[in-house]
Amino acid sequence: MDNQTNTNSVISLTFGILSLLIPFIGLILGIISIVYSRKAVNEINRTNENGRGFATAGLICSVIGIIFQLLTILGIVAFFSVAISG
Repeated sequence: MDNQTNTNSVISLTFGILSLLIPFIGLILGIISIVYSRKAVNEINRTNENGRGFATAGLICSVIGIIFQLLTILGIVAFFSVAISG
């Protein structure tokens, strides 16, 4: 009998990918993805479901997405501060 894939791990991966693709809102989606990833890993450890790879990929995508979003926001702020003062 096959184990089912943990739903939270799929949600984590989905939000993690979206955090890479959607400007500004991706920051919030990345944080949500990290929460779902941690929840999924805890559930997988307890219930022996599948989906650990999805949860890990979601965590990695969300961390990269958050860094990318923060760098984008920092770049925009730097651009406008130079444009206003210059």
